[in-house]
Amino acid sequence: MRQFLPLARKLRDMVDHQALRDKHMAVAHKAVCGAGGVFETTEEEVLGEMHEVFVNRARSLREYVEQTASFDEREFLVLEDQRLTYQEFRHQVWSAAKALHEDFGVQKGDRVAILAANCPEWAVAFYAAVSIGAIVSAFNGWWTPAEIEYGIQHSTPKVLIGDASRLKRLEEIAKLPQDLRIINIDGDFVSLLRHAPDATAPQVPIDEDDPALILYTSGTTGRSKGALISHRGLIGFVQTAMVNGYIRGMAEVNLQKDLAAKEGREPPTSPEPPPQTIVMGTSPLFHVSGLHAGILMNIVIGGKIIYRRGRFDPEHVLQLIEKEKITSFSSIGSMATRVIRHPNFHKYDISSLRTTGSGGSPTSPALQQLLRDSFPTAAASLGAGYGSSESTAVITNIGGSEYLERPESCGRIGVGMEIEIRDENGQPLPTTQEGEIHCRSAYTMLKYWDNPEATAQTIKPGRWLATGDIGHLDEDGYLYINSRARDMILRNAENIYPIEIEYRLDSHPDVEESAVVGVDHPEMGQEVKAVVVPIAQHQTPLQTQQQLTEEQLSAWCAETLASYKVPTIWEIRTEPLPRNAAGKLMKADLAN
Repeated sequence: MRQFLPLARKLRDMVDHQALRDKHMAVAHKAVCGAGGVFETTEEEVLGEMHEVFVNRARSLREYVEQTASFDEREFLVLEDQRLTYQEFRHQVWSAAKALHEDFGVQKGDRVAILAANCPEWAVAFYAAVSIGAIVSAFNGWWTPAEIEYGIQHSTPKVLIGDASRLKRLEEIAKLPQDLRIINIDGDFVSLLRHAPDATAPQVPIDEDDPALILYTSGTTGRSKGALISHRGLIGFVQTAMVNGYIRGMAEVNLQKDLAAKEGREPPTSPEPPPQTIVMGTSPLFHVSGLHAGILMNIVIGGKIIYRRGRFDPEHVLQLIEKEKITSFSSIGSMATRVIRHPNFHKYDISSLRTTGSGGSPTSPALQQLLRDSFPTAAASLGAGYGSSESTAVITNIGGSEYLERPESCGRIGVGMEIEIRDENGQPLPTTQEGEIHCRSAYTMLKYWDNPEATAQTIKPGRWLATGDIGHLDEDGYLYINSRARDMILRNAENIYPIEIEYRLDSHPDVEESAVVGVDHPEMGQEVKAVVVPIAQHQTPLQTQQQLTEEQLSAWCAETLASYKVPTIWEIRTEPLPRNAAGKLMKADLAN
């Protein structure tokens, strides 16, 4: 019995903490979202359905640019020697907007495609286009010529704005539309900035539910689909992220005060917030992390974003964190571990960091702890969220002590969001039962661009969004995701969720990253294959790659997993796992 006492105490403490957290969350929510609150909410009809929305909100993204006057002298976008203040940025946006309309004939509803690496011009082009009611078609900067051709044919842009290296790929496209106008960021883009330096905000009427963005899905299972997102949706992303963080932060502070008083100790003190949020802009701007959480969020809070050129370089990231006093570093894919594992990691001053995280795929408990240990000044802020291109806003979120207690959860439902777990017939399931996650809000995508069949499969009656993810809600309202429905492995009639095995493998001290896929088998249906990347030799002085064997990994998995879940096919490789630009694993490439 004695060996079970620590576990029993831990469970009892979790229950006590949860009760206190629930109380403080409810108080914070009422104070923030109730009548007269900073984020007061109300019920309104949006696209035929009643939704919770914010009373005080911008009605178009153009208002975000107009509101930057309060940050005029602050720097907003930095790339090497380019250092753009908010005032300079605003003037450039208004000038470029006028040029797009007058010189290129861009009208409300026209598409303006952007195909470029992260740079200030990307942000200027985006805000200029949406400010005149155009729709930005965000092309993936990693696309091949064939994929670029598909994007052009699919969204039929009137103008394509790109950098020189990516525009060069157009030479391999046999036939471009004759009326497509092309603007080279590295050449003639400057003419847009000089077109009307004294221009003011455009006056084109824009409705909240007018489309602003075609955001292409990751395309890990075929042709990318273009999620059509409204001004309301993008503004909603920003406001829901802010209010959810605000409520959780208030509740966490008061929870820690209560726990300290209960234990007879002084409550922990929160560090003073930095005068300006300074973000390491590692995520691509055609991705939610780079666009929504980057240039949309930071233009509202007056933050600064530091970009860099070229392929991801972990040491250069460390240099920039030290030089620019970066306060926020969120990575996608394996970026964070590559930074942490770099042999010169401890030579750099990273004490300016206040927030950190990892996205693009679920963050295993082992990686969460690695982030806390490696970035101690940002450890308390570590959190996670769950959403998609189609949901636009973050559906659930978690952070602080609750993330420590529930490391495999992606949190509770955010303000303005609704969730249902449904069975294969589309019927809602009771709490704790597993099924497909459906969500809805005022911010859900309008549709898939030019794809009514996919839209009908994804947006259900009542504008419920079928996410394709499998999960369940626990008794306290926390969401747990087990796997993408298409990733589930069926072995001898047993359902196997790859993420459970991946979490176990990632906790091995010599494993850098892993992926688990199903491989066809003539008798069992499928068998389990694991692809494992060991930590590089120079990063593990006590152990080496050669010591990591299939037998050791099998034994490691067998310690905590049922025998049918232990992989029977192993691939130990030295190169990183294949990922797309959004940081998501390309699992289809691993099944062979």
